[in-house]
Parts: sequence; structure tokens; C-alpha cells
Amino acid sequence: MTSQELAEQLQVTKEWFDRSSRCLTEADSNFRPEAKAMTAAQQVAHVAQTVDWFIEGAFRPEGFDLDFETTAKKIMKVKSLAEARSWADRAFANAAAVLGSKSDAELMVPLPEGPVMGGQPRMVIAGAIQDHTAHHRGALTVYARMCGHTPAMPYMEM
Repeated sequence: MTSQELAEQLQVTKEWFDRSSRCLTEADSNFRPEAKAMTAAQQVAHVAQTVDWFIEGAFRPEGFDLDFETTAKKIMKVKSLAEARSWADRAFANAAAVLGSKSDAELMVPLPEGPVMGGQPRMVIAGAIQDHTAHHRGALTVYARMCGHTPAMPYMEM
């Protein structure tokens, strides 16, 4: 897959995520199905943060930052869907720009050794971002239904 195809894949992933979760309103920002779950805003923030995490980890010499406690603290501070969506917009735009700017050779450089896809070519992060985002897209459609909304079909406007 070329760098431009990877960038386009991320743009489609973001479009599907937005389409299926846009029925959540700012009033739903702090909805959570149970006390230990992330809120709707935190789910979106987690997606955004993870996109940033994959890009940073894939292209820095030391690899992926595994300090998930610090990351979780940043996500838990997000209280607004507008704030979280803005972060997601920036994260996906940056990821598409970074991947889209890389040569085939740069995308085939192995990821740093470690527990996160160690030794695989950098380009695999695009699929990982897509899978992770789909997981949270599904969770957010459940949140939306619990809030009385009907989420849109992610793959097309109807």
C-alpha cells in the first residue's frame, strides 16, 4: 500500500467514526454506562490520543511510550465532546499527513523491538489505527443508543 493510500485509509476511518458517533451531543459528553467506564467524551479522546500514540511510537527511535497511566490521566481530564472531537480532528489530520509524506522505504522500516508490533513495518500502524478506532466506534454507538439516539450507518450516508 502506498503512503497516499494509507493516508486515504485514515481519512475514511475518521469519516466512519464521525458518521456513526455524530448523533452524540455535547449534553452526552459525560455519559458513561457504568461508573468505571470512560465517558463518551473520554472515548473520543482515547481514540484521538491513540492515533497520536501510534504515529509518535512508529517514528521515534525509542518506539512506543508504554506509560499508560500518564496517558489515562490526560484522557480522563476531557469533559467535552467538542474538545475530544477537536483533538480527534487534529490527530487524524496529522496521522494522514505524516503517513502521506513518507516514502515506501520509510514505511517499510521495522518498528522498534518491543511488545507493540515489534519488528513489523511501520505501515502496519494504519491498520492498527483503523481497528482500534472501529472498536471504539462500536462502543460509542452503544453509548448513543443508551442515550436515546440512533447512530448513522458508518459506511454511507442514508
